[in-house]
Amino acid sequence: MSTKKQVRPFGMRDKMGYLFGDFGNDFTFILSTMILTKFYTDVMGVSAAVVGTIMMLARFVDAVTDVTMGRICDRSKVTANGKFKPWILRMCVPVAFASFMMYQSGFAGLPTGAKIAYLAITYLLWGSFCYTGINIPYGSMASAISADPGDRQSLSTFRTMGGMLAGMVIGVLLPLIAYEKVTTIVNGNEVVKETLIGSRVTIAAGIFSVLAIVCYLLCYKLITERVVVKESADKKGPSVGQMLKSAFTNRALISIIAASVVMLLAQLTMQNMAAYIYPDYYNNADAQSLSTMLMMVGMILAAIFAKPLAKKFGKAEVSVVSNVFAAGVMILLWIVRPDNVWVYCGLQMLCWLGLGVFSMVSWALITDVIDYSELKNGIREDGSVYALYSFARKLGQALAAGLSGWLLTGIGYDSAAASEGAAQTPEVLSGIFDISTMIPAVGFILLALVLWFWYPLHKKQVDANVLALKEKHAKEGVTEVEEVTE
Repeated sequence: MSTKKQVRPFGMRDKMGYLFGDFGNDFTFILSTMILTKFYTDVMGVSAAVVGTIMMLARFVDAVTDVTMGRICDRSKVTANGKFKPWILRMCVPVAFASFMMYQSGFAGLPTGAKIAYLAITYLLWGSFCYTGINIPYGSMASAISADPGDRQSLSTFRTMGGMLAGMVIGVLLPLIAYEKVTTIVNGNEVVKETLIGSRVTIAAGIFSVLAIVCYLLCYKLITERVVVKESADKKGPSVGQMLKSAFTNRALISIIAASVVMLLAQLTMQNMAAYIYPDYYNNADAQSLSTMLMMVGMILAAIFAKPLAKKFGKAEVSVVSNVFAAGVMILLWIVRPDNVWVYCGLQMLCWLGLGVFSMVSWALITDVIDYSELKNGIREDGSVYALYSFARKLGQALAAGLSGWLLTGIGYDSAAASEGAAQTPEVLSGIFDISTMIPAVGFILLALVLWFWYPLHKKQVDANVLALKEKHAKEGVTEVEEVTE
């Protein structure tokens, strides 16, 4: 027999709390995608290919740590503060500190091998352990905050807005803080080039780490977990092997994992390459700040339209259209190749509008997958499903960083010259533009194809699953909650 408890109703407090959670996440995650490769190539003097390879290899560690954290979450006892919330409090300081340690410009004078080892250790500590320890519970918590699909869509929108706000703060402030115009002599002529200053990056990373902790604490304070599924008689639950077997026969989960990989390959390549296309190709680091503000405009417009469009046509359906639109914009950019940086910024804003619609519904898609998995397998494993999804996102992050690093090395990007403030050759600059536009375009097209032809949870199926799950929960031990005003 289920128990009944009184909680306040789902509302703006939960939405803002969930927003602050991803605000905190992305103070370290977006910082790494925007500047880590650039920091290690231009400040620490490490090859872009080496940086990308380290990021890729770290994902093999995540294959263990992400799944392990998901299992820990599923087996955690429900406390007075919920099942997932306590992890936010436990891990907020470690993840912020680990992020700060990655950007220590004082070690730039170390031997190359020592710098590579330091990057590998700090990157693993941050991404594979600390970030995993807070992000898996945070993402899993969405399905525990409310069982209503509309509420979950709101959480997805507010989560995306939190990440968007963090991206705006970092994207606007970091280029203004971290770059300085440096004059060098090339073939007897003075050349003024935007140059990354390592000590400024270190200071900025420290500030963003403190802000991340503040955001996590607000998330912990504002959110309430409402949906509590009755514990299984088998306290251990299915083994990791059984979980993985179920996952690989779960079409919805595997397809959304594939979608996440290609989405992040496209999105993070855009963000990674922004650190090269603005200061190197256009020699205008300040334009990166404006580009971030325009990105914010595109994402706000997407936030306005995403929920009503998703409600009417379906989340997967509107995602397909929005990604085709984003791909078209990037292909247009590649063809036009504008000389004016502000034209480039304007077209990028349109791309972010298309990508933003998908971003606003993406977290609601994974809650649909969690529901589908419960119906398919008979048990609810929010943490385990989200852990596999999180691993896929990290894989996409690593592929983007790795691919960007390998392609930069392939086109001849000179890290040694960059660390001395020298400009790249015209051929390298042209290659930077190609990477910045065509890789995202291919990713957006692949994402649309996956969502349309492979992902099974289109609107009709999702609506049917919601009804089936309500009937299932009515017969089982889902904790009832009596919502009362505060």
